[in-house]
Amino acid sequence: MARRQARAAVGGRWLPWLGLALLPLAVPPAAAPGGCPSACYCVATPELVTCRYERLEEPPRELPAAVHNLSIAGSNLSILPRAAFAARPLRDLRLLRLRHDNIHTIEDMALQGLPALRTLDLSHNPLLSVAAGAFAGVPLLRTLQLNQALLAAPLEEQLALAMQNLTLRRLELAGNALQALPASLLPPGLEELDLRNNSLQRLAAAELRSLEAPELRGLRLNLGANPLSCDCALRPFLAWLRSAGSRVLDARSLRCAGPPARRGAVLLRLRPEELVCAASEGGEPGQLETASYVFFGIVLALIGIVFLMVLYLNRRGIKRWLHNLREACRDQMEGYHYRYEQDADPRCASAVGTPGL
Repeated sequence: MARRQARAAVGGRWLPWLGLALLPLAVPPAAAPGGCPSACYCVATPELVTCRYERLEEPPRELPAAVHNLSIAGSNLSILPRAAFAARPLRDLRLLRLRHDNIHTIEDMALQGLPALRTLDLSHNPLLSVAAGAFAGVPLLRTLQLNQALLAAPLEEQLALAMQNLTLRRLELAGNALQALPASLLPPGLEELDLRNNSLQRLAAAELRSLEAPELRGLRLNLGANPLSCDCALRPFLAWLRSAGSRVLDARSLRCAGPPARRGAVLLRLRPEELVCAASEGGEPGQLETASYVFFGIVLALIGIVFLMVLYLNRRGIKRWLHNLREACRDQMEGYHYRYEQDADPRCASAVGTPGL
């Protein structure tokens, strides 16, 4: 009994100290310089900061100076003003994710103060305006993700100006309902372009030629989940795909979305002669030429039939006109014959030669 009481006394002596030791784990630390912001949480180390669905209206100001990856999702940033992340220098920030943040405007020098930034993700934002100097101040930026960010407005010209001084290696434009290859958004040296889940029916011959430019010969594409139309207009793309298949990373998974007879067919398994155009779609060049000749022949035949009908209906008048023409020709010939006989008669000739007799 005495031994149990001694043990209880020893345990009671250490209990307050144990409570003090566990207190920091029970109470979240307040934001402090170099610590994790109160509206965010840090994973493992302060180098990875995530702020999700906190409805922030501006980027957190109290960020760890050593942060490498910063993710803000589900907020209402709306506008990225000049030097939006420069409240505290973030010289080591390499990845910045701003997904689902309702960003519609990016002003000049918005990323000032992020000299080490290499990856910028602006996906799932309704972008309406991108200033020409929006990406100035991030000379090391190599990856730009704009998936489902170009649906609210046509921004190809604005983005082309904003990207002209970047040295991008990867550009993601998935889910933007693009109907053609955005040639103006392909900077020299680009290595990977993600065009999945757009509205591409094919890559036209001119677009394929642009991909063969010397500055884009190392470019690889992702084209999955596009509604490819497997008709005669797809033949140049199919030929290019077979000759440069390694440049399309998901070439083996490309399937036809139309016409109905080819829906679901694997593109690389089709032969060029199987890609035909229906008459409602304009037809192939050879078929068009044949149809033109047939139509021209039908028109000529109709004209000939009409002409024959006119002749038939006026056969009596034409017969009378031919009879009159023949009689006129006969009278004319008889006149010529009479004059010839008169000229050939020697009596008439001698009479003309001796007028005094």
